[in-house]
Formats: sequence, structure tokens, C-alpha cells
Amino acid sequence: MPREYEYTVILEYDEEIDEYAALVPALPGCTSQGKTSEEALANVREAIRGHIEALRQLGREVPVEDRVKVAV
Repeated sequence: MPREYEYTVILEYDEEIDEYAALVPALPGCTSQGKTSEEALANVREAIRGHIEALRQLGREVPVEDRVKVAV
């Protein structure tokens, strides 16, 4: 069974080009975009899959994001 990974995705809207950019800080260089936030998220999911596959093919470690929970 394939391993599941969870990553933080940052969405930014660019008014000049009327698109959303999706960035994955834990995977440098892994980005995507879309006309809607939903499209950008769907596209970045595919980009994450491809990024992980490329890392595996190169014999590199797949980063795991550390999550910290804070109660305030």
C-alpha cells in the first residue's frame, strides 16, 4: 500500500494574471497554479505526486513535514 504524506500548501492569488499559485514549502520547487483555488489545489496534488516519484527515482529521501500543535 502506498504511503500517504501530508504537506502544507500555500495559496496565493495573483490579480495581474488572475490565477492562484500553490506552493509546497517542504518540497522546494514543487509549485502549481490554477484559475480557481480548487483547480490550483488539484494541480498541486499532482505536482506533489510527481515530485515524490522523482525523488524516489533519484534515490533521494522524501521529506516529511514536522507538525507542531500549539494550544492558545
